[in-house]
Amino acid sequence: MRLVKVLILLSLFSIAGFYFLEQNDISPEEAMDRVTNVVQEKKNMLETKIAPEEVTVDIPLEGALYNWIGKSSDELVQVLGEPHRKDLSAYGYTWWVYTDQSNQYIQFGVDEEEIKTIYATGSDLEIEPVIVGQSYASVEESFPFLNEITYSKGVSSYTFHVNVNDIQMRPLVKLTDDIFIQFYFDTFTSKLSSIRILTAETLLEHRPYEVKYRGSLPGEPDLSDEGWAEVEQGMEQQIYDITNVIRKQHEKTKLEWEDSVSDVAFKHSKDMADNNYFSHYSPDGSGLKERLEAGNVSHAGAGENIAAQYPDAAAAVEGWLNSEGHREALLSDDFTHLGVGVYRLYYTQNFLAKPF
Repeated sequence: MRLVKVLILLSLFSIAGFYFLEQNDISPEEAMDRVTNVVQEKKNMLETKIAPEEVTVDIPLEGALYNWIGKSSDELVQVLGEPHRKDLSAYGYTWWVYTDQSNQYIQFGVDEEEIKTIYATGSDLEIEPVIVGQSYASVEESFPFLNEITYSKGVSSYTFHVNVNDIQMRPLVKLTDDIFIQFYFDTFTSKLSSIRILTAETLLEHRPYEVKYRGSLPGEPDLSDEGWAEVEQGMEQQIYDITNVIRKQHEKTKLEWEDSVSDVAFKHSKDMADNNYFSHYSPDGSGLKERLEAGNVSHAGAGENIAAQYPDAAAAVEGWLNSEGHREALLSDDFTHLGVGVYRLYYTQNFLAKPF
């Protein structure tokens, strides 16, 4: 009898508590304990509801954005013009970013001149029958939100397990045999925040859910230091842009980019990766106050969001939006400037209120 190996992979994302300079923060040990508790809760909160073997959407997808998967980058330029910029991703494709840096943000993942994935947030997105800002309940009326979704390719098979937390924040829907959509919801308002359309191969590369599979998975991102540096710079700009579009949706003012605090944020992300920790405090006990002082960054107030192991910038921002403390910083009226630092898959946002 031939034995077939079945493996289970669990993807875990981490967000540490939001840090305000004006507040007393928890100790590094307490911060890590809280992260551990959240991770353990996600591991344990899995349901056993089984989806039918093949469940795909059977309603009209009227929005033009759905039709771009599989089309060429030449067609994209013909319709939308040249992108605002092109950002290398960690997964082989390049993000073609289209944004007015205020109301709308769309990025198309292009690999070998073919569109493989799309992330979009903001207004006028052409994603009918839904729109950003629509209620969870009404989106769920159109799309099946299931705990288990299957995908097969040849002799390989994959089952994505969507836990009860994820089904509220980022349910996964199978559009066709090999195209999926993630709906990102703002769980504080129960409204649609953004969408991500992606091929099955891209979904397997990102691995945002637990997946049980028979066969093989794509390898982890493997880039040179120069390649990672390019990816990191792109993700920093993506986080900045997406943050401001989300702020506009919530009627908040635009944050200005600040190079000096971006450098501080990058050094903290790199320090966490290099020294294998995840906290607002460095191993020597220094925190945001000390890092800003060392960087000669003047401010009237400051705050910090950190995240780790999210597959990309967009996923990290959606995670912050759905965490109470991080959301407070993301949508605060007190801050005027933002710097972002990304190293590998460690993400740091530093917010400033600049002195007058």
